[in-house]
Order: sequence, then C-alpha cells, then structure tokens
Amino acid sequence: MKIFKKTLSASVAAITMSVAAFGMSASADAETLKLSHQWSTSDIRHKVAQIVADEVKAANVDLEIQIFPSGSLFKAKEQWTPMTRGQLDMIVYPLAYAGGRVPATNLTLMPALVKNHDHANRINESPFMEKIEELLNEDGVVTVAKGWLAGGFASTKGCIRKPADVKGLQIRAAGKSFEQMLEGAGASIAAMPSSEIYPAMQTGVLDATNTSSSSFVSYRIYEQVKCYTPAAGNALWFMYQPVLMSKASYDKLNDAQKEALAAAAKKAEAYYTAEGSKQDSDSIAVFKENGVEIAELSDEDFAEWQKLAMETSYKKFVEETPNGQELLDMALAVK
Repeated sequence: MKIFKKTLSASVAAITMSVAAFGMSASADAETLKLSHQWSTSDIRHKVAQIVADEVKAANVDLEIQIFPSGSLFKAKEQWTPMTRGQLDMIVYPLAYAGGRVPATNLTLMPALVKNHDHANRINESPFMEKIEELLNEDGVVTVAKGWLAGGFASTKGCIRKPADVKGLQIRAAGKSFEQMLEGAGASIAAMPSSEIYPAMQTGVLDATNTSSSSFVSYRIYEQVKCYTPAAGNALWFMYQPVLMSKASYDKLNDAQKEALAAAAKKAEAYYTAEGSKQDSDSIAVFKENGVEIAELSDEDFAEWQKLAMETSYKKFVEETPNGQELLDMALAVK
C-alpha cells in the first residue's frame, strides 16, 4: 500500500486520485466518528473541530462527527495511541506531544522556526510538511486540517527582546526545546502548567513566562507583569496543533464522505488561520488596556534568538532524531 501523503485540505481531485491509488472501497454505511480534544467549548481549537463537524453533517453524506471536549473521552497525552490503533477516530492535538513516538514532530514546537502566521502558512505547503505527513501516515495518522497558534513572553522584571534579557530570571517555558534555549541564555527553568503561572508570579516564584497568546489572556497574566513580548511580525513561539484522524477510520469512508471531509477541512483551516492571528492582536490590546508595556521583536532580535536556538535546542534535536539535520534543513529552507 502506498503511503497517504496528501492532507485532506488538498483538492478533491487529488484526494480522489489518492483513493484510487489505495483501492479504497467506494461504499460505506452511515458513520459516526468520535473526535477528542483537551480544551473547553469556547476555545479556538474546539471551534475548528465544530466547523469540521457542522460542514460534514451539512453535506448529507451519512457522516457525523461527535466531539468530546475538555478531555472528557481521553486525557490530552493519552489520545495518540488509541487513534493510531483505530480505537479513536479524530483528535485536535499539539503535534509535539507525539514526539516520543514520532521524534520529527518535535520540530513543530521549536523556537524561532516559525516567524509569523504568513510564514506558518508557507510551511504548511512546503516539502517539510509533506515529510511530516509521510511520517504520520507511517504511524497510522492522517492530517485533516492544519493550524498553528502563536505565543510570546511576559515578565515581572522588564521587557524580553534579546537572549541577554532572560539571564538570571526564573522562567516557565512552554516546551522542552524552549527550556533548552532559555537555559542556554542563562535563565533558570521552573516547570509548571500554564494554569499555575499567575500564582507563581504573584508570589515571586516566577519572574517570566512564555505561553500562547490565548493563555496570556485567559489566565489574566497581564495583572502580574510589567512587559509583554507578543507574537507580532516576529514571534519565537509557534505550535502546530492540527486536526488529525486515524488512517484506519479514514480508509473506511467512501469517496463522497472523503470529499465532504476535505471541503470541511478547507473551511476550518481558513478560520484557524484568521482567528489564530486575531488572538495575537487581541492579547496585545488587553495588555495595553491594563497598562503593560509592549515590546516587539525586531528582525535582529529574532536572528539573535535563532542563533541561540541553533546552538541549543536545534543541536539537541539533530543529535536525538533520525535524519534530524535533513528535517531541520527542510524546515529552515521555508522563508
């Protein structure tokens, strides 16, 4: 069987060709798919899943998607294995969570790899992402809809623009690769979930943090910090969080159902991109309203962080990952 390399956001024509190549059955009875994710129903990632579910249902192809939010079906990091085994149909998932199973996916949460949302869109259509998709297919997974969310830094001490600005700070980092980079800059790492950032800052346990734009607002971090470095023209923190599907479940669908899923994914991706960017700008507005100084990264600042990342987290990735240098080069080739 050939590896399924096309994502479902590709053209219907391409999907039909892939179906033919696999010799998949064109007939299927009515299907109800189970989709699991860890977020509340107000979160952007739930809304992306809901768009897919609503559009598929409206297509009248005997296919429905039942969404289980807030970790109600599986806990966040417990979703991968049942999906790859076909016991769970779909998930919305920070792909770096799968780094233990598919080491290449650690590149989807790597500092200074994605600069902004336009750059993320170019990465989505690149040979690098095709390679990631190929590796997912080998593990029994198909990408339904692509999406990136961005984040930034905030500090109780002052503005973070350059690596030197974090030296000596006790900082919470979102992801192993960020911890490696920040330690390289002289920061001390305090590991904790995003829900604990506020009290840690309030009590002086934490001097700074990085997390997603939405978490900065939802956890009211603006009440504790002096300066916010948001995702803007340049952003250090981007995390790939696609809608994924068990390949076993996908293969059971008929042609009309696959086409409906592809059309739904296209609409969901457009929303994901627009709303993800809006969350960044909305967070800036909230921090400004609360009297927090805003510090954006210049191109020179971004280059300095990327140089540090190459010496720390990128180097570690290459050492630990099969074909790591090739994968990293493919990602960095997208300008």
